[in-house]
Amino acid sequence: MSGTLSTPPDRGGPSGSLLPPGFRFGVATAGFQVEGGYNGPGEPANNWLAWERAGRVEPSGIALDFWRRAEEQLEKVAALGCDTFRLSVEWARVEPAPGELDEAALARYRQILLACAERGLTPVVTLHHFTHPAWLGEEFWLDPAAPERFAGWAEAAVARLGEHCRHWVTLNEPNVVAFGSYLLGLFPPGRRDLRAALAAFDHLLAGHLLACGRIRRRQPEAWVTTNTAAASVHEVDRLGLDLLVADPADLDPGRFPDWLAAARAAWDALVPPPDPVDRWFRRLVRRRFEGPLRSGLSATVAARRQDPELRALDAVGVDYYNPYLSRHLRLPGQPTAGGRSWSISRPLWDDVVDPAGLLVFCRAAAATGLPVWIVENGLASRVRRGRAFPRLDGWDRPRYLRAMLGAVLAGLAEGLPIEAYLHWTLADNYEWGSYEPRFGLFGVDRERGLRWSEHDSLGQDAAGTYARIIAGLRAGDPSVVDRLASAR
Repeated sequence: MSGTLSTPPDRGGPSGSLLPPGFRFGVATAGFQVEGGYNGPGEPANNWLAWERAGRVEPSGIALDFWRRAEEQLEKVAALGCDTFRLSVEWARVEPAPGELDEAALARYRQILLACAERGLTPVVTLHHFTHPAWLGEEFWLDPAAPERFAGWAEAAVARLGEHCRHWVTLNEPNVVAFGSYLLGLFPPGRRDLRAALAAFDHLLAGHLLACGRIRRRQPEAWVTTNTAAASVHEVDRLGLDLLVADPADLDPGRFPDWLAAARAAWDALVPPPDPVDRWFRRLVRRRFEGPLRSGLSATVAARRQDPELRALDAVGVDYYNPYLSRHLRLPGQPTAGGRSWSISRPLWDDVVDPAGLLVFCRAAAATGLPVWIVENGLASRVRRGRAFPRLDGWDRPRYLRAMLGAVLAGLAEGLPIEAYLHWTLADNYEWGSYEPRFGLFGVDRERGLRWSEHDSLGQDAAGTYARIIAGLRAGDPSVVDRLASAR
């Protein structure tokens, strides 16, 4: 796999640009978080249905009403100077019952893809962004038939929408789906079972491989990837990518322990532990994962052997937020935006901001020999009952954008093959169970009828800042970003 190149991006930068030809700027979204119209009476139902009905999470409701108002929201994306828009095609909407495709839903997705093209936006379509049809059950990814079932969905979507799209993300953050759903209990079905989590991870990776093969046969010119939520522990981050591009022979039981040890060592060299606690986390995870891993990869191995010449990835997709696991923990009762937090885990609006870490993870991604796409990167703030609370660390979104894109510029200056930066996200959306975390460039007042602001939820000109950075970097002006203070 080393040295595999993606299809060249569509657009080049002007003379004097600080960016390589074709570098992409965009925003990223997810269907369930923005479309609206899920899990209510007569609406498409996904695997969050039972949790919404039981009151375990806040209902998503109308979300951002993107399903009806996509065109006007895409106007805002284009006005930023973006050339790329990431969205998802929601399986639950397109296949509301087994084997029954909703042609009206497909027609609307085609309209949205055409609306992207009309505004100069290349669509990047995700085929599974944490959700699947409710009729598949909450335990879907534990079913040995799940990889093939997902591959069938991917092929059906590409067959019907491929005329208007050639950039596909098969599965969003398979590491989060597996470990968030089956180990940490954060998403449906809310399990806390390591063997179940690894079985789901195995099926997700196999699902990517099978779907990738189907997509390439259906659309030979397709660009295909999957994106990983950056995490400092190898087993939670890089293991999936390593498995997707491994020599199938290395996954045989007799060779697997040595292969895994070498992969771990390579990762630790690329992403050194920043503190003793992170180093301890790595040792702990390795001890716990060692036994289950040896018997939990059969689906991925079978998929790799089925098509050993498959180009499994056209780029490494990086989602960068707060990757060092040691930084997620703190003592209960600590101050937080809007009060105190009694959890041992930091809320999203207390995530540690580390621009230098983005460069570390981009270097690690580039070590594969593949192009690097930053598929998600964003800053959370908190809004509770209509009241916005500043982050306690003083960070705001304009400063964050300048810092993170300064890290991107530093990486490009090093020669890293970074091809895209997609900011999470356009406007305050449904953040997997709650509307309290806000990530939007545009703030949304949900208390007064889904009213958009020209500023973000903290009253800052985040959208304007992003637009000025895009224009400035394309014009060759480095002053629009902050110089990276430390690159480790």
